[in-house]
Amino acid sequence: MKNKEQEFLAHIETNKGIIHKICKMYMDTADDQQDLFQEVVYQLWKSYDSFQEQSRFSTWMYRVALNTAIVFLKKERRKVQTSDAMPEHLADEDHGGTEKELQLYHFYKAVQQLEKLEKALVFYHLENYSHREIADNLGISEVNARVKLNRAKTKLKELIKQQGYAF
Repeated sequence: MKNKEQEFLAHIETNKGIIHKICKMYMDTADDQQDLFQEVVYQLWKSYDSFQEQSRFSTWMYRVALNTAIVFLKKERRKVQTSDAMPEHLADEDHGGTEKELQLYHFYKAVQQLEKLEKALVFYHLENYSHREIADNLGISEVNARVKLNRAKTKLKELIKQQGYAF
């Protein structure tokens, strides 16, 4: 049992960035993101015995995390509420809001407005998956993955521009 727990925790530590990205894509506030993070880890642990190693752990983890995020939204009857108010530490340049933090804020705010498939495409792209890998994971053709990803990128740029951020 101890070995299984250590193995699981090592996988989580190595891949926790994936969970954080999903939480930021689906939840607006830090508290909601933390709640979702904890729920994802819990669901991963509950279903860890079902991981058959037929794919990479990160791929399996992404699928569980994505399903958990969707169920979490439905169960809590939450809708992602995007606010026009920017966090104080980013709005006030004198208090250390870096350009990178500002970019990430606008990026995640825009991603939260995408459809589920678009979010998945963007996530896989951020994780440096090839178009073939994206297509295989989403069950669509490689050409379709490429086209939909380009459309999602264009939509993201427009959403970011609508927020008043110039890049």
